[in-house]
Amino acid sequence: MATITKRLLLSDLVSTDNIDQVPSNYIRPITQRPNLQNVVHDSIPLINLDQLFGPNRAKIIEQIGLACREYGFFQVKNHSVPESTISNMMQIARDFFNLPEQERLKNYSDDPTKTTRLSTSFNIRTEKLIEAISESLGLDKDYISGQLGNHAQHMALNYYPPCPQPDLTYGLPGHTDLNLITILLQDEVPGLQVLRNGHWVAVDPVPNTFIINIGDQIQVMSNDKYKSVLHRAVVNCDKERISIPTFYCPSPDAIIRPAPELLTDDEPAVYKQFTYGEYYEKFWNRGLATESCLDMFMAT
Repeated sequence: MATITKRLLLSDLVSTDNIDQVPSNYIRPITQRPNLQNVVHDSIPLINLDQLFGPNRAKIIEQIGLACREYGFFQVKNHSVPESTISNMMQIARDFFNLPEQERLKNYSDDPTKTTRLSTSFNIRTEKLIEAISESLGLDKDYISGQLGNHAQHMALNYYPPCPQPDLTYGLPGHTDLNLITILLQDEVPGLQVLRNGHWVAVDPVPNTFIINIGDQIQVMSNDKYKSVLHRAVVNCDKERISIPTFYCPSPDAIIRPAPELLTDDEPAVYKQFTYGEYYEKFWNRGLATESCLDMFMAT
């Protein structure tokens, strides 16, 4: 008689007492393990977003452009989202993941249009941030938003439990984000790492800030001036970690291409035009991977 092996779910792992090793189905092949000894502790640019709306606007736009070119990631402070909202959102996420599996499933919804207070509070600043990114490229401030069609924001709650052998697995493997930009809220536990100059850089949390990262669609629109860089989430032995990303996405029928204003005889289009829906399908058909999906859309 064949033996049926039950795959342990995350909730099973969390509720298991004194687990001292990672179940075999979570262990990565040797070549895909995180190599935590080869990690650099550094910082990414921290930008005062409040100054985007005052006399220092040009300076802040320059800082945003530099961060997009050199890092693909930056943090923002003074972003207008109240500290109480941030605290409440993290507590709601923690309470949710402490519920039994069946209770959590009761909250499942097929309606992606329902928003939370935190997501709604992003809307104004996100639009202004995208305007600033557009201006930092030398484009009209409305250029990028004008290419997106009926765009959307999608929020996720990520839970990473303590792991007895963090060197054997990931929270999330290295990948780029397929969307326009991602806005990340994380708790006080480190876990996000960004690939920079061939080394993984650990991004230590800064209280009451958001992390912004450039997605694949900005890389295309900027004609490779701004990079969508590899990043990953690692786990640790001692503490659970929660992060809340919000993904800002074009409409599926939005036509994505390098901005014509950025093209010259010396710098022709790196990518052919495509719809976001086409890119979305290609991206998820191959799954999260270190190889860029953008390679499938090169102009030559």
